[in-house]
Amino acid sequence: MAIRRVLRMGHPLLRERARPLRPDEIRSEATRRLVDDMLDTLDDYGGIGLAAPQVGESLRLAIVRIPGGPTRYGELAPFPLTVFVNPEIEILDERRAGYWEGCLSVPGLRGYVERPQHIRVRYTELNGAERNLECEGFHATVFQHEFDHLDGVLYVDRLADTRLLAFEREFERWQLDVARD
Repeated sequence: MAIRRVLRMGHPLLRERARPLRPDEIRSEATRRLVDDMLDTLDDYGGIGLAAPQVGESLRLAIVRIPGGPTRYGELAPFPLTVFVNPEIEILDERRAGYWEGCLSVPGLRGYVERPQHIRVRYTELNGAERNLECEGFHATVFQHEFDHLDGVLYVDRLADTRLLAFEREFERWQLDVARD
């Protein structure tokens, strides 16, 4: 296990569509090592999600773990560490809500992004099992954010208004109270 460097906005790999993992790759030792490295990296950088392209691997793989509890987004239900291989999103309801998103690949900034709030995720687990997950609200936003990385999309690409992009320090000082309303 190792902590990997998270690629930052501007690196060309972050703008590429990642390739799907083949069934033999999903169960491989190399994929398990990559997931272990991604978890170590996530813990070291302090995020809640990480996609393989962010650590230099152009593969359709992401991990998400939400500790839950009180946050700047309100009280969140926990979501256990889950590995998503070759995930696909189906939007179940077009109603949108916005959150001030941040990203390990865009350090020091926050941006207000509105996304559909009711989705279904189809994905494969590391053991090869196919799964479906339906979610709403903040969790739906997290999955869309992470899986965007698999298509070469960063949250800043989804900003409807660039005036709603701020450095974290200024966000905490000037926008946080507005974001809670």
